[in-house]
Amino acid sequence: MKRWSILTTASVLLMCGAALGQPVMIQESQSTISVNGEAVVNVKPDKIVIRFGIETWDAHIGNAKEKNNEIAKKTLGVTKELGILEKDVQTDHLSIEPRWKDEYRNDGFIGYFVRNSIVVTLNDSAKIEELVTKALQVGVNYIHGVDYETTELKKHREQARELALKAAAEKAEKMAAVLGQSIGAPLRINENNLVTYGGYGASWGGWGYGRQAMSQNVVQNAPGGSGEASETIALGTLAIRANVEVVFELHK
Repeated sequence: MKRWSILTTASVLLMCGAALGQPVMIQESQSTISVNGEAVVNVKPDKIVIRFGIETWDAHIGNAKEKNNEIAKKTLGVTKELGILEKDVQTDHLSIEPRWKDEYRNDGFIGYFVRNSIVVTLNDSAKIEELVTKALQVGVNYIHGVDYETTELKKHREQARELALKAAAEKAEKMAAVLGQSIGAPLRINENNLVTYGGYGASWGGWGYGRQAMSQNVVQNAPGGSGEASETIALGTLAIRANVEVVFELHK
């Protein structure tokens, strides 16, 4: 009686484990086919985040801060002029650093360097060129980065996942047909952690992007001395990827 009770309890536990979504055990004698499916959904970004950097220096810390504040005010004025909402403009970083020619001995004092970063979020890609151009004109000397994003990432991820599953099923069907067989129900589905958010033109940036280093993305229009930027920032696309592994039954 006790032995029957123990066996029954064990069976119930196994059934409960399966009901709770535990991996299905595949018998060694069972014919299966394992395939990978991958899909890429290219999305036009509807959100652009630009990080501006302002660096000033002076032998007197007060003067260095004042110069930086003046450029920051002018930059904020540019955003207002372009109709960018205050909530989409934020000060991200502020630092003050004394520098010497010989950093090890603190010898040959150069001055105080003040760095300030302003992050601007755009919903209208048509404003990128004008914003960058005018920000450089008022004294911004770094572009830390331009990130292209989408506000509907979840929807596009699900679409990529569905396409990846369809690709896996089609691949399995074609491979099985070559062998004169067919696939049955999926026995196991794994989603690989390869869902990415990026692509050509999705982002660029870094402290190295100053006025001179901006030539790859923003070119000052030298003829005429107008200082207007040519339209050289390509909006690019976001490549949202999904990768799945599926194990199907294989029938003769």
